[in-house]
Amino acid sequence: MSDRTADTREPAARTRERTLSVTTLAAEFHAPSLTDFFPPALLFEGTPFELDRLMLVRLLMTAVLVAFLLLAFRNPRLVPRGLQNIGETAVVFVKEQIAEEVLGKESGRKFLPLIATIFFTVLFLNFSGIIPGLNISSNARIGMPIVLAAIAYITFNYVGIKKYGFLKYMRSSIVVPNVPPALHLLLIPIEFVSTFILRPFTLTVRLMANMLAGHIMLVLFFSATWYFLFDATSWMKVFSPFSLLAGIGFTLFELLVVFLQAYVFALLTAVYISLAQHADSH
Repeated sequence: MSDRTADTREPAARTRERTLSVTTLAAEFHAPSLTDFFPPALLFEGTPFELDRLMLVRLLMTAVLVAFLLLAFRNPRLVPRGLQNIGETAVVFVKEQIAEEVLGKESGRKFLPLIATIFFTVLFLNFSGIIPGLNISSNARIGMPIVLAAIAYITFNYVGIKKYGFLKYMRSSIVVPNVPPALHLLLIPIEFVSTFILRPFTLTVRLMANMLAGHIMLVLFFSATWYFLFDATSWMKVFSPFSLLAGIGFTLFELLVVFLQAYVFALLTAVYISLAQHADSH
């Protein structure tokens, strides 16, 4: 009787052990929560000036950008070297490959300060996403992307209104010429939404979503590496090199995304300004 009882209890005991091991595993390695990505305020909490980790990262990278530009151009030489060479190469790239390429030499020179400011701001704020100890771009939260998109939005609309006047600019932007009159009922709302609503929205979401997705992937890869090395059972440690290599590889890919997002944001800003300048040739 006792043997029969032991036999019936043994599977139940094994089931409890498996349940406990799964529970322990879940407790040791859990999916990151929103507070892991966006922690609460660290300074001046409870005041209008409270600063969380992302705001501190943003201020730090802004200071790095200002310091870089000051050091690069404080004593310019005819033959650039060091930081001046890097700074001039970056400025020339924005000038020739974005501003003048899209807007032409005259308009490109006129709007170069704005386009270069957007490019370097996005670039340096994105860089913090791959710097150990910072590990997140402040562009991964909507605040900065929406500010930059608002600047681009105000600029290209100002350019169009200044050149054509408000009514002509609006008409040229949303009315497609040489189409049957009945189609205007469909095309005018589409053009209005596309020009005046989707442009700032896509500028904002594209930058934020790309940097947030990259941050989440890096967190998952390196968290998995830590777990496999220090918390997992012995047979699971064999996965740690693969997750580490995946994290390193994705970091290199994220470095490309950092530059690409700055380039795309600045390029689209120039394109929208050009479209506003030539709204009558819609």
